[in-house]
Order: sequence, then C-alpha cells, then structure tokens
Amino acid sequence: MLLMQFSAAGADFPSIDTWTPEEIQAHIGFMGEVNAKLTADGEWVQAEGLGGPQQARIVRAGEGGAPVVTEGPFAETKEFLAGWWIVDCETPERAVEIAAYISTAPGPGGRPLNMPIEVHPVMSAPPQEM
Repeated sequence: MLLMQFSAAGADFPSIDTWTPEEIQAHIGFMGEVNAKLTADGEWVQAEGLGGPQQARIVRAGEGGAPVVTEGPFAETKEFLAGWWIVDCETPERAVEIAAYISTAPGPGGRPLNMPIEVHPVMSAPPQEM
C-alpha cells in the first residue's frame, strides 16, 4: 500500500486551493497516467484520493458503544493522508520505485511536489512466528 502524505509544515508549495486550474488538471492528469500505467503493467489494484482534514472525522466508541465524533477542521493537524494506491508488485523494491515516481507529481509551475509516499506491505495473515 502506498500512502500519499501531505504536510503543510514540510511543503515548499502553496496549498492546492491556490493553484491555477491548469496546474490542478496537470496534477490530476499525472495521477490518471500513473493509474493507467500500473493497470497496463498488471500492478494496479486500487487507488483513491481523499478529502482534506476539514472533511475528516475522528470516531471513538462512547458510552454503550455509541459513536463519539470529533469534527474538523483540525487546526492542530500538521499532516494528513491525501490518498493511497494498493499495488501488487513482484518485489518490495518495485513498490519503492512506484512510490518515488508518484512523488514526482506536478504542482505549481509543473515542478515536482516530491511529497512523501509511505510504502507498507498489506498483510494477509499474521506472521508465522506468532
């Protein structure tokens, strides 16, 4: 699983709501090209972009299991998950290569964003030593 993180603290580009329509289209187009290439290579399983932290909710079980919801915006949020890909790769190194490529998604002025992409294996069962 490849997780695209966004950190306002670590970003050297303006937030997406200040980008031009052309810059947004280039960014979205790049993501579409990534998904098409992964599909053609037989590595694509699923991918989704996520709404920002102002749309997110944190839910915990309260009294009797009733949901207790904390709503955004979260002023203290410094990082949030922007989207993910689930890929089926032959090796962990290939997953790292894909993550590095996704990190080059264009931002303002077409410059690569170099956003951090976390790479996590998806576990199908507990480790054998358990």
